[in-house]
Amino acid sequence: MKADQLSIFLENRAGRLAEVTRILSEAGVNIRALSLADTSDFGILRLIVSDFDKAKDKLKEAGFTVGRTSVVAVEVNDQPGGLNAILGMLQEAGINVEYMYAFVQQSGDSAVLIFRFDRTDQGIELLQKNNITIIPGDKLCCM
Repeated sequence: MKADQLSIFLENRAGRLAEVTRILSEAGVNIRALSLADTSDFGILRLIVSDFDKAKDKLKEAGFTVGRTSVVAVEVNDQPGGLNAILGMLQEAGINVEYMYAFVQQSGDSAVLIFRFDRTDQGIELLQKNNITIIPGDKLCCM
């Protein structure tokens, strides 16, 4: 039920993000979701991609520092309160959200939230117990 996320360390300078996207484009790897957090000196680019292993290999060949992080992709109705319902149940269970980002599916009926929990397995168990749709990593990359 976990998804593999690429975490890429980037120097905060012009062209580094474009370099990553060029490498992935040339390798035929599709970016499905992304988040970029930065400071004045560096950033962490987090990606869900169509082919994790190929993306990781190509980026490492180009000299990027790349890591794998397990995240959880959750489908919620795209309406007011959808996110709050999930965050409320996580709060009650004492599960911390270390970070998250989201994207809307093409149908527009639901959003997909990508979560990084401090206790991933317990987070998955809680979400499943509450009938929250979790999207397996192999399905997420091809939505």
